[in-house]
Order: sequence, then structure tokens, then C-alpha cells
Amino acid sequence: MNERITVVLADDHAVLREMLALRLEQELDFQVVAEVADAGEALAAAREHDARLLVLDIDMPGLSPFAAARQLGEQSPGTRIVFLSGHLRDRYLDQVLEAGAAGYLLKHEHLDTIVNALRLAGRGRAVFSPAVRERMRPAAAPGGGQAAGRLDQLSPRELEALRYLAGGLSHKEIAQVMAISPKTVEQHCTHLMDKLDIHDRVELARFAIREGLLEP
Repeated sequence: MNERITVVLADDHAVLREMLALRLEQELDFQVVAEVADAGEALAAAREHDARLLVLDIDMPGLSPFAAARQLGEQSPGTRIVFLSGHLRDRYLDQVLEAGAAGYLLKHEHLDTIVNALRLAGRGRAVFSPAVRERMRPAAAPGGGQAAGRLDQLSPRELEALRYLAGGLSHKEIAQVMAISPKTVEQHCTHLMDKLDIHDRVELARFAIREGLLEP
């Protein structure tokens, strides 16, 4: 069996937090190492336990969950971060992507669906609820008709790097997963930006989600 996915859960609603913790503990491949009520505690717990996965409620008092995610990304890039919220907001989505998170899940999803998504996130995938993915596909996206042509310019390895990059993995993690050097990752990223004419990581993530590259 693969190594268990260690998880820190952060939500100021104790009932929801405890329900998710109990459900995860029923799975053999999860281990909940901490349950906390705010982002500051979550940051400390994720560092203390070197957690593989941090699940952050978006609406919590105290330190901004997005600020906590950015700090953790700098200090512990091996920890994957998934945001959980009862609301879908464009401003939330922008900040989720800017924080380099692995996903944005909505609380109204079935609990089993959330658990399966967290499993994928713990294994290096990007996870977004269907409503979030749909929000990333505007009906009149500029240049939308040219997307397929731009994707056709990418090599299989560049497509793979794009999926990992948009899914929140650091360059070091991408190098490890793809069994290549960090320098080669940098080259792939340069080629991606040149070929797609997208020169911002957040916009790369938007493009990848819109084109279905991060679908589970």
C-alpha cells in the first residue's frame, strides 16, 4: 500500500471539520494529524507534522487562509493545499490560483466526492469542483477558438509539465515527478509561455482548467 496521506484540517465550524476527519479516518490511505480552527494554527500544524495535505476553509477569522497558503508554499512546498468553501466567488478563485493551491472544492459536494478529490490532491493532482471548473470556461473567452491549435504546439512532456505547474507543484516537485532536472523544468516553462503566449502562472492555470487538462 502507498504511504498514507497525512492531513491537517482547518475549519472554524467544528461539526463540519470533525465530520470530514471521521470520514477520512475510515480510509486506509489517510491519516488526519491535526484539526484546527483558524489559518494561523493550520500553518503551524502543517509545518510541525510536515503534512502532505492541508485542507483550508476559506472563510475563517484571524490570519487570511490565502496568506497562510502563500507562506506555507514558500516554507514547505511539499505540502499540497486544497481550499474548501461553501461559496463560489471569482475573487476566491483568483486567490486560490495565485496561492498555487492544488484545488478549490465546494462544501455542498457529496462527502465521498470530497474524499476522493483529496486523495487525488494528495497524489499530486489538481482538484476543482465541477462548478469551479465551469466558472473557468467563459462562453466568450478571448482566443477560445485558437486554444486547440495552441495546445497542438505543445510536446507531450510540455503538456505534462503544464498540468503539474497549473496544479500547484513547485519546479522542484515537477522535476522529481517527471524525473528531469530543475533546469529542464525551467526550459519547459519558458517554452509553454512562449507557445501559449501566456506569461503568468495564474493565467496558465486558468487556461489549463478551461481546456480540461486538470480533469480527474
